[in-house]
Amino acid sequence: MKKVLLCTAVLALSLVSAVSSADGFIIVQSTTSTKNSGLYDFLLPKYQEKTGDEVRVVAVGTGQAIKNAKNCDGDVLWVHAKSAEEKFVADGYGVSRADVMYNDFVLIGPSTDPAGVNGGSDIVAALKLIASNGAIFASRGDDSGTHKKELSLWAESGVEPQNDSGKWYRETGSGMGATLNAGIGMDAYVLTDRATWIKFGNKANHSIVVEGDDKMFNQYGIILVNKSVCDMVKAEAGQQFIDWVVGDEGQSLIADYQVDGQQLFFPNATK
Repeated sequence: MKKVLLCTAVLALSLVSAVSSADGFIIVQSTTSTKNSGLYDFLLPKYQEKTGDEVRVVAVGTGQAIKNAKNCDGDVLWVHAKSAEEKFVADGYGVSRADVMYNDFVLIGPSTDPAGVNGGSDIVAALKLIASNGAIFASRGDDSGTHKKELSLWAESGVEPQNDSGKWYRETGSGMGATLNAGIGMDAYVLTDRATWIKFGNKANHSIVVEGDDKMFNQYGIILVNKSVCDMVKAEAGQQFIDWVVGDEGQSLIADYQVDGQQLFFPNATK
């Protein structure tokens, strides 16, 4: 019986190692919101325990993450700018794209609410009021997924905020956490993903002032970097990770992740 058990354990170990990358890790180029929200700290140890592979995350804005992946500096891309993701695949840099999860963007602002937008659900109307009142707005200005969304909303409003750059419109060129810190210090309005805001610890006198607009839907996608373009890509191990994320176990864990009793992401994988 002991021999049978030992053989079974050895077989199980060999099966795990057979699907692990040669050097024991893969690199995921990712947006800051998935990192700042704590999602990876919750998910990735469970994946490593299951497969033996460490997942090393490079958390930057979506635009930079896509550039990094194009430069072959990663095996998997996990970001939130669907049109840019689809172009990444169409241009041959990615194998295919799958939806993973969603949440939404929210507008936060100071308790003084100089633009009078608190309690609204129309983000375009709120942006018009911010601009017309010259109320301070802090933008990431970093080509991230959040920044891309913000610019698309400004375009819908008909306002060109860059014309007032450095006046009421302040571009930080930084990640979400740093932009929130700067915005709160300036008593500014800031567009942020809800997960980062829930996790953020320095809220001071700021709170959500506009939410619930369908225009602020925030979809995340995951892509395997194309090995035919980047020959160092660990395609088998990267695809295994993607399959786990969009599979039953990964999706269930994403749904389970909460901060202060609030669910941060909602799984909606396409396989």
